[in-house]
Amino acid sequence: MHTHLSELGCKPMSHFSPENFQTCTIGMLLGRAALLKDRILDAHLEGEGVTAAQFKVLIIVTQYQVDTPAELCRYLGLDSGSMTRMLDRLEHKGLILRNRCPDDRRQVRLALTADGQRLADRVPEVGAAAMNELVGVLQPEELQTLEGLLAKVLLNAGDPLTIRRFGDR
Repeated sequence: MHTHLSELGCKPMSHFSPENFQTCTIGMLLGRAALLKDRILDAHLEGEGVTAAQFKVLIIVTQYQVDTPAELCRYLGLDSGSMTRMLDRLEHKGLILRNRCPDDRRQVRLALTADGQRLADRVPEVGAAAMNELVGVLQPEELQTLEGLLAKVLLNAGDPLTIRRFGDR
């Protein structure tokens, strides 16, 4: 499983205090970057009739072979009510199917429809265009440093999707 800094005997650094918190910008910058990323993705997906949030469900289902609503909730940080509404919208758009598990009728398994798979097949194209628009201003080494720093923070926080993507570094 994942090792936190504290488990290695490392004490996390206290960069901020009540006195200097007024000048802290990391929270704002991370939040604004995430918001901008979703706006850019929304613009690239406008012609597809899905939102960035809906597209992320297709990415997780295809790239990580996730096929249950509970697992999707864990990876996307959504509560079960929000996930149910999201899956309702994707099902209404004809992109996913919800099937009852034959062994346990309480379990639901997710599958992409043919249209859902066609859209999922466009993930690399749409994703690359959106990410180039977002971080194209960075030099390759700057991008690598940014990715490494964000991965370090997320791995230390125990983020399940980052752990799955980067392993237990």
